[in-house]
Amino acid sequence: MTSKLQDKRTSLIDPFGRQIEYVRLSVTDKCNFRCFYCLPEGFNNFEQPEHWLTFDETERVIKAFTKLGVKRVRITGGEPLVRKNVTELSARLNQLPGLDDLSLSTNASLLDRHAQDLFDSGISRINVSLDTLHADRFKKITGGELQPVLDGLMAAKIAGFKPVKINMVAMKGINDDEFEDMVEFCLKHDFTLRMIETMPIGSTGVNASKHYLDLQKVKQQLSERYELIPGVMPGGGPARYVQVKGTDLRIGFITPISQHFCETCNRVRLSVDGTLYLCLGQEHKVELRPLLRQGISDEDLQQAILEAIAIKPERHDFNASPGKVVRFMSMTGG
Repeated sequence: MTSKLQDKRTSLIDPFGRQIEYVRLSVTDKCNFRCFYCLPEGFNNFEQPEHWLTFDETERVIKAFTKLGVKRVRITGGEPLVRKNVTELSARLNQLPGLDDLSLSTNASLLDRHAQDLFDSGISRINVSLDTLHADRFKKITGGELQPVLDGLMAAKIAGFKPVKINMVAMKGINDDEFEDMVEFCLKHDFTLRMIETMPIGSTGVNASKHYLDLQKVKQQLSERYELIPGVMPGGGPARYVQVKGTDLRIGFITPISQHFCETCNRVRLSVDGTLYLCLGQEHKVELRPLLRQGISDEDLQQAILEAIAIKPERHDFNASPGKVVRFMSMTGG
């Protein structure tokens, strides 16, 4: 192994001085829901199974990342729980030296039957997408049923996940009357709440942008009812947190539009077909699957990752060029 590669094992640094220590790993681009801001109605052009990275290939890529200093991995989709035997993969990843934090993003509709196995496999914390507590509104947003999601959340509590984070996309004219109700729901169940601005990713995202809400206004709205104080939360994501005084509730605000966080970006995304996306809001990418199936060595795989990080862009162009990114969110991974 070259001394150059040895020197960089614990410092995967991009051209702008940001240390990359977090990989968001998509295990499928399929989902059993059809959230209108993620997947267009009638879309069926999902990646073919023969193009999916196998669990062996996935483990090999993540192992290469951990040898280069990555400490956090989040399993995502689509909906990751529609991938068969995903707990086998999480158990394997949990054994990798240097991986300190293994988490999962899910819509929770299948979590009731998988929660305990996921927890036992080494996943300690989960994020659950939940934009509304009204069943009819939930149906309009996702095309699915609310009750299985609530059942999955309760199963997660019983299994021992800590924290359980609720990811709520804040949308004008859709769920902007529910923010306080969601705060109360999280207070009741000891969940963490994270609010997210809509992003113009793909045609679905551009269409959803008409429902855009500046989260600074939402924060101000909540401060009129709750006393909000500065808060912190462990994790590798971009949320800025406050805490409801007198409680343990943290509320995070993810603001890619109103207050972008590109200068602190510490992550890359690996899609189910082995494409490494260097930025959610740009098209910079490197395809790893062909290299894996051509028999690339472990050393050269690490070098390919280093060269990919070297083209990571400085920031997204959501404000200047909405609609620039044509792929759907489900293709990239959450």
